[in-house]
Amino acid sequence: MSASPLPARRSVLRGSLAASAALALPAAVGAAAPAFALSGRPKAGWGVQTGDVTADSGLVWVRSDRPARMVVETSATESFRNPRRWHGPLLGTDTDFTGTTRLRGLPPGEQIHYRVLLADPDDPRRTGEPVTGTFRTASERRRDGVRFLWSGDLAGQGWGINPDLGGYRIYDAMGKLDPDFFLCSGDNIYADGPIAATATLPDGSTWRNITTEEKAKVAETLAEFRGNFRYNLLDENLRRFNAQVPSIIQWDDHEVRNNWYPGERISDSDTRYTEKSVDVLAGRARRAFSEYFPVSTLRPGAREGRVNRVLHQGPLLDVFVLDMRTYRNANSPDDQTVDPQGILGAEQLEWLKRELSCSRAVWKVIAADMPLGLVVPDTTEGRANIEAVAQGDPGAPLGRELQIAELLRFIKHRRITGTVWLTADVHHTSAQHYQPARAAFTDFEPFWEFVSGPLNAGAFPASALDSTFGPERVFVKAPTAANVSPAGGYQFFGEVDIDGGSGELTVRLREQDGTVLFTKVLQPGRVGQ
Repeated sequence: MSASPLPARRSVLRGSLAASAALALPAAVGAAAPAFALSGRPKAGWGVQTGDVTADSGLVWVRSDRPARMVVETSATESFRNPRRWHGPLLGTDTDFTGTTRLRGLPPGEQIHYRVLLADPDDPRRTGEPVTGTFRTASERRRDGVRFLWSGDLAGQGWGINPDLGGYRIYDAMGKLDPDFFLCSGDNIYADGPIAATATLPDGSTWRNITTEEKAKVAETLAEFRGNFRYNLLDENLRRFNAQVPSIIQWDDHEVRNNWYPGERISDSDTRYTEKSVDVLAGRARRAFSEYFPVSTLRPGAREGRVNRVLHQGPLLDVFVLDMRTYRNANSPDDQTVDPQGILGAEQLEWLKRELSCSRAVWKVIAADMPLGLVVPDTTEGRANIEAVAQGDPGAPLGRELQIAELLRFIKHRRITGTVWLTADVHHTSAQHYQPARAAFTDFEPFWEFVSGPLNAGAFPASALDSTFGPERVFVKAPTAANVSPAGGYQFFGEVDIDGGSGELTVRLREQDGTVLFTKVLQPGRVGQ
């Protein structure tokens, strides 16, 4: 495909995306999910998504309203002259009518226009109305630069899609920045957080939610987990964003249950759950997660079958997506003096070391679904345990800190340059600088960790810092009260902009409307910052 005559590097097909958005879902208020008419041709009313896009490949996702064959057409222009056709899977009940098609051999650094057709399995000539989208492949030219956004935490604490506020408005603000991709740092759903029709706000006014049957209780069955992922796609802002911006998705705890870990059993006192095995719940959640997001390592038939992966975004950037949930040890006081499993598991730690050593990108973004130096307690069912890495003891590394200390030491001694940590999880935004001169553990080079989120969830006060790795909170914006609704503000996303000329990496922490709160510029080619 030849290069399209673009007015700007990140041009957006407003007309095409508007046409896609016109395939709006029926209103879903009250207690029922939308029902699609089963007459006529297959429909793709849940929109389209792309994910794990690289310089020459990407995944396209869609959901049908009935059995259908997925077909994708791509073109260098939105006129779709001489399109290239990709035959995708048969969408059926085994995947909740969802499917992904891998596009290979794409031109690097090009705007790709695509449309998804759903064909009748018995008559391929009968297709539904096409749904269009666009994305840009990663450039192999350093001078083009890279710009992306990140955040996490969607529809948490009972704060769902509020039509009075315009739904998930933050996606509209993010879409206007037209990034190369969006990194979601976990908690894409709150499977453990039912959404009621209304909630009373502190000022006495009423928050109103769109509701569905699957969001009326905690998710236990596969159908309920699937319904949680479908719920967010009721929002027009999110569907429009998905059609414009490719994603890199990771997961954390609320895709399954608050603060979960492998082998956990839910106590009999939590009567919300009839299924008490968290491993069973996690298996169902993982299946639904793999069905509703285009994740290259979780596709049907993928050999890896894991969430952690590396996405190469050209010479300037590699994104290392961690899974700090699947391989962790049990939550505990986290004060053990030996801890080979830690929060990553031994195998994932070795994988990360190996991939960091092999990376030739100027910048290595480590996408963590939990922060390093912020104390995140686990008080589930009255326990006094630790959920993340830091446990509040300012001394030498203990518990899961031992594994992070090993990683930081490795980065220093291997002289691995350009590492930056991004995360969400704690429902406020902040910037922490980690410095050995302030730390109890000193065998590492300084680095930055940036926190953003929530996208649409309750906001919470800033977490306490643990000085084992010497963090200094350079910036923070957080409420003083717990569980402030999105109507009260404190919804955030972050932006990373890597300049193709200088190689400088600029981080901007932004509010829901896009207002810049904090900016930090980092220099390339350094082991520490």
